[in-house]
Order: sequence, then C-alpha cells, then structure tokens
Amino acid sequence: MGQLKGIRVMLVDDEPNILQFLELGLLNEGFEVRTAPDGMTAITAAKEFQPHIAILDVMMPGMDGFEVCRMLKKTEHIAVIMLTAKDEVDDRVKGLNLGADDYMVKPFSFEELLARIQARVRNQFPHLFGEVVKGPFRMDDRRKEIRLNERLLELSPTEYELLKFLVTNHGLVLSKSMILDKVWGYDFGGEENIVEVYIRSLREKLQDKEHTLIRTLRGAGYRLDLS
Repeated sequence: MGQLKGIRVMLVDDEPNILQFLELGLLNEGFEVRTAPDGMTAITAAKEFQPHIAILDVMMPGMDGFEVCRMLKKTEHIAVIMLTAKDEVDDRVKGLNLGADDYMVKPFSFEELLARIQARVRNQFPHLFGEVVKGPFRMDDRRKEIRLNERLLELSPTEYELLKFLVTNHGLVLSKSMILDKVWGYDFGGEENIVEVYIRSLREKLQDKEHTLIRTLRGAGYRLDLS
C-alpha cells in the first residue's frame, strides 16, 4: 500500500453508487482520490488536483467522456482509462484516437481496474515507483530489470515488457489479444502466435518447465500464478 501513496486518481462518472464504490476502494489502497459527477466539474477539478490518472465514464450527460479525455490530454500530463457500458469497437477506437491509454467495459472487477491503474501509472510516471515486489519478482522499471528470487533475468526489451505485464496483472487471465495490445501496441499488425513464442522464451528463462508459474488456459489466454 505504501508505494501507492501520493498517486492521485480522479474518478468521473454520473452514477453516485459507482463513484462511491470506486472511491472507497482506491482510498483503501492508498491513493489520493477526487471525484466528479460530470465533465465540466472534472475539467475544473483537474487544474487544482493535477491527477496522475483519470477514470472516465464515456456516457455522461452534457460533456461526454470523449470530450473530457480530449481536453485533459490537451492541457494535462495525465493517463486516462475510459469506462463504457458496451464493448463497441468504434468507441474504443475513438477514445484511443483522442489519447485514452486504456479501455474497460462495465461491469468489471475492482481488482482488474486496480491492476490497470497501477500499470498505467507505472508506465507513464515511473519516477513515482522504486522497486516493485510481487511475490518472488522484484521489478525495477528505471533500470528495466526483473529479478526472480534475486536472480537477475536476462530479458530482451519485449520480454521485459511482457513479463512486467504478466507480473503486474498476476492472477488475471490475459488473452492473447490483450497482451498484444498492451505489449506490442494497438497498431501491431503481426500474428497472435508471436505471444506463444515469447511466452515459451520466458518460461525457459524462468525455468518454468512445468508451466506452474505462467499457466495456459486453453481458449482464454495466460495467467501468471504467484500462489
């Protein structure tokens, strides 16, 4: 919890129950939190609060989440996660084109949102983090190094980003398409099979011969298991 102190999150949603639930959860994790029930309030609050990350609902009366995202990205150094009640490709593309960094479809688990917030902040504000310890893994984003049980892993830049994504989201099932989006980028034009190639390489370097660390869930994706 201590590593999250000082990270400022702004929640923007016109549904009071959602705002209250997310605010309590994030405060409990150590974040500083500011809420806003609409877009104009969010724009004004951001100038004072200067959040590191904003969680924006797409569908709001008046100024929608897309417009809020556009304005925040124009004036603030901020990470943005968009929330939507429908999984529409057009909405996702529109949000990304306006500068959104991530996208989540309601309903979602708080644990997944927390993992995505941490990943976005770590990627865009690495100076806020020292070494991050997850189970037997010790990650230093400044040096781009990961240690397993204090053993320094020899990783290529892509292997580093892939393992960091798996470790950061440990316990969650990550599909190949999600991994491609987050590690290779939304504009990657290659095949999903490249994920299998890199997972195989990571398993060798992790000495994970029995696949008990990086588990394959057929038809679903991969899950890094620290239990």
